Amino acid sequence: MSKSNDQSLLSLLIAANEQLSRTSETAMLDAEVLLCHCLNKNRSFLRAWPEHQPSEEQIAQFQILVEQRAQGTPVAYLTGQREFWSRNFKVSPDVLIPRPDTELLIELSLSLLPTDQPCKIIDLGTGSGIIAITLAAERPLTQVFASDLSSAALDVARYNAQQLKAGNVRFAQSHWFDNIEETGFDLVLSNPPYIADNDPHLTIGDVRFEPDSALISPDNGLQDIRQLAEQARTHLKDQGQLLIEHGYNQQTEVQAIFHECGYRQINTHADLSGNPRVTSGIWKPL
Repeated sequence: MSKSNDQSLLSLLIAANEQLSRTSETAMLDAEVLLCHCLNKNRSFLRAWPEHQPSEEQIAQFQILVEQRAQGTPVAYLTGQREFWSRNFKVSPDVLIPRPDTELLIELSLSLLPTDQPCKIIDLGTGSGIIAITLAAERPLTQVFASDLSSAALDVARYNAQQLKAGNVRFAQSHWFDNIEETGFDLVLSNPPYIADNDPHLTIGDVRFEPDSALISPDNGLQDIRQLAEQARTHLKDQGQLLIEHGYNQQTEVQAIFHECGYRQINTHADLSGNPRVTSGIWKPL
């Protein structure tokens, strides 16, 4: 890409699209998002003013980001943010990049949480806080707890909670329930690590740059799910619900774990692509 300062938005996008098309299936979208980030404008500006000539500094910043994207760095890490449930969240290489699949957890949780009375829920392995903060914003009467083992991830989550004015979220550093003393939760939910360490998907796409601790779990990706299901029993109230996101091919194994742990009314719910994505169960002690 040329570094001349007489380039228009359109010419910059054409050159970036050509460069990124070798490594990205969404080359033009990537280029547009990165250019908007450098300009501090939205994508409609690109459509309205294709002949606009950015400053030399903006062009230089854009070209650096395009080169990094061409090397595989996720767009969300380059811009430092990603939209989820119509809100912008800060992200960093310390946390997973929010994905549309996880919106199913939000939909299911909102269907279980009343709008007119308080509840108590916990999001385990909160990462950037997208689940906890979204539910706190959508259900302001709900007391939301959020935990993560990573202090760096919690820093990102706390920042997002502050920026999005989610004052009903409390954060704690904990490996699952190890440091959680609260009990009587109406809802326990998590998007835990569930990928096996030999999964070929780990070598392609954005996951190459995401933290292994948030992706990989021993025992064919099931160890953390099993630990969550076991520990949640002593923290859920009678008739409380457990919701866990998992891999598209783990439905049978996850349902078996829920059965072994004594959950009732176990169901697996499909995401927008039709893949089994979240398993739920009700805790009722014998």
